[in-house]
Amino acid sequence: MEREPIPRRRLSDEVLARLEGMIHAGEFVPGDQLPSEREMMERFGVGRPSVREALYSLRKMGLVAISSGERARVTKPTPETLLNGLDGAARHLLANREGERHFQEARLFFEVGLARYAAEHADDDDIGRLEAALAANRRALNDRAAFERTDVAFHYVLAEIPRNPVFMAIHEAVVAWLTGQRTMSLRNKGVERMAYDWHAAIFEAVRARHPDRAEQAMREHLEGVARFYWRAREREEKGEA
Repeated sequence: MEREPIPRRRLSDEVLARLEGMIHAGEFVPGDQLPSEREMMERFGVGRPSVREALYSLRKMGLVAISSGERARVTKPTPETLLNGLDGAARHLLANREGERHFQEARLFFEVGLARYAAEHADDDDIGRLEAALAANRRALNDRAAFERTDVAFHYVLAEIPRNPVFMAIHEAVVAWLTGQRTMSLRNKGVERMAYDWHAAIFEAVRARHPDRAEQAMREHLEGVARFYWRAREREEKGEA
């Protein structure tokens, strides 16, 4: 029989497991303060570093909030908490061309699905909000900063339609991660107008309750934006920007 040694766990991992178990069991609920560091040291028979490492891990998991001079307080994890934990890795991946292209593909996959869903399920209020966002986008033509804000707002309405907080958090994270790409693509002459026209096509397809057209309009939009981004990127690298 082959040896299969069981790895020894660090004390901080044991403390983490105990505290996480207590929170999941309802011994501590959102809003409750955890015992003081000294109380946990005595309860678990460990030193302060082990307690602090465990609390730091709980904070990364979104299970506690830590304020200077106060005991850790139990919080309820949110989709934003999960995605914020990926921020460093995302920005690392975006540091090279392959990573940028992967994120463009991920955004395309995600937003094409949102457009199709909107065409299938949007109610009259959703259509009204999307129309208002499109109108604001049109008014922002020739004002790049305002156009970029209203561009984000138009796509955000689409992310809201499924009423799924995970989708909204994903949208906000992708906007933050790809802000530089949106800004650079708009440096191309005439892109604002083209982006607005793409938005209008998406809106018309959603209002007509035509999922295939909505999907195709979003695909053309994001593929076009990606082309303009790489075009502007190449000019910048050649010193032509």
